[in-house]
Amino acid sequence: MNAVTWDQRERIIELLAAASEDPAIRAVVVTGTGKGFCAGADLRGTPSTGRDRIAGDVARTIRLGAQRLIAAVLDCEKPVIAAVNGTAAGLGAHLALACDLVLAAEGATFIEVFVRRGLVPDGGGAYLLPRLIGPQRAKELMFFGDALAAQEAERLGLVNRVVAPDDLTKTARAWSERLAQGPTRALALTKQLVNASLDADRATAFAAEAAAQEINMTTRDANEGVASFVERRGAEYRGH
Repeated sequence: MNAVTWDQRERIIELLAAASEDPAIRAVVVTGTGKGFCAGADLRGTPSTGRDRIAGDVARTIRLGAQRLIAAVLDCEKPVIAAVNGTAAGLGAHLALACDLVLAAEGATFIEVFVRRGLVPDGGGAYLLPRLIGPQRAKELMFFGDALAAQEAERLGLVNRVVAPDDLTKTARAWSERLAQGPTRALALTKQLVNASLDADRATAFAAEAAAQEINMTTRDANEGVASFVERRGAEYRGH
């Protein structure tokens, strides 16, 4: 069920950082193999320190582990699509919901599984969910830990589109290819603006918007977009 091991987490973080740096990569898709998207963190694979746990160990583990993974998705400078092919539980649900766009196959489920184990949500869940669906709905999901079907997740606004299982990969590829043909730096700046706006006042958000537009107008793609409009032709974006 693709529970995230220490090695997998570090590899995903590495790949997302590489995607930000590589101009040839212009969109990212995160999906799972087999019947599940991600069952959460692989607790059995947690490295042993060789000593008894002391105060601060758990907080450090969360900060350097699950939270780094979610931050890597949120901070990736390329648009990230989640293609949820099955169960997304715990950290796996938060991994999907941190993505910019979420596709889900019919039959996929999202589960805030922490309460079932007597745990507090981690991996940014208490940050992400209220911003996506409001505090009351977020508490309902986190307090009860019930499985949320893909269609209901779409209705709540957690999922952009629910598709037939056989269409999931095709749709994810079509969306990613469309994004990859877009103005990559403009998309990165737009992502940053939207994410930051959730924690900013109006004056800060407006200032960030103006600065982003200033930066973006130095790109080749912005000039191409304006020129193509004036010349009444299709734009050809190169990602810079």
